[in-house]
Amino acid sequence: MSNNASALFLVYERLFAHYGPQHWWPAQTPFEVMVGAVLTQNTAWSRVERAIAALRQHGSLSAEALLALEPQTLGELIRPAGYYTIKTRRLQALCQWYLAQGGFAALQGWETPRLRTELLAIHGVGPETADDILLYAFERPVFVIDAYTRRIGSRLGLLEAKAPYETLRQQFEQALGLDTVLFKEYHALIVAHAKAFCRVRPRCQGCMLVQYCAVLCHCGERPLGEAGAAID
Repeated sequence: MSNNASALFLVYERLFAHYGPQHWWPAQTPFEVMVGAVLTQNTAWSRVERAIAALRQHGSLSAEALLALEPQTLGELIRPAGYYTIKTRRLQALCQWYLAQGGFAALQGWETPRLRTELLAIHGVGPETADDILLYAFERPVFVIDAYTRRIGSRLGLLEAKAPYETLRQQFEQALGLDTVLFKEYHALIVAHAKAFCRVRPRCQGCMLVQYCAVLCHCGERPLGEAGAAID
């Protein structure tokens, strides 16, 4: 990732100038963020919103209420998010852990490495889900690496698309510095851009980064991460 920090900040500036602040993650409480992080696994956010709305209408957006539900009932409530049987087990495992540790107030006092290790030990919580929770619920400076980040970063020559999750996370954090506000905004902007332009089949016309996307768009410029590429 040559010229990593300069290139990453340039991408951020271009995205922010185009899309503006994203106000992400949409949730009323930190616990709701945690629920959403599980529900959004392998599904679109629009479907998660429907499941969250169903839980809210049912009065079941707390760890205690979710655990009190019969698995079949919980599954029906979150059915819009897909994979509802699997996600029912994962949500209830998260709730059990959450309450056993004393809830949000107690967990907020934990150091980030400990909190991340414990989250990763919960059934169904992988690195991306754990980091969503850390960044958006607990406001810890942990950069989330998702499929959108890999897609955009690899097209710009900023990262190896198939590199291990931890390698990419550490590269982003080292390049950008540990800045929670920046990480939240940057990740949300990446999601917005991946949906608007940098799709699986990219829509390059009008893209504010297209001049750098030589890998797929053949626009005559070298990728941002390539040695000697222009970044101004």
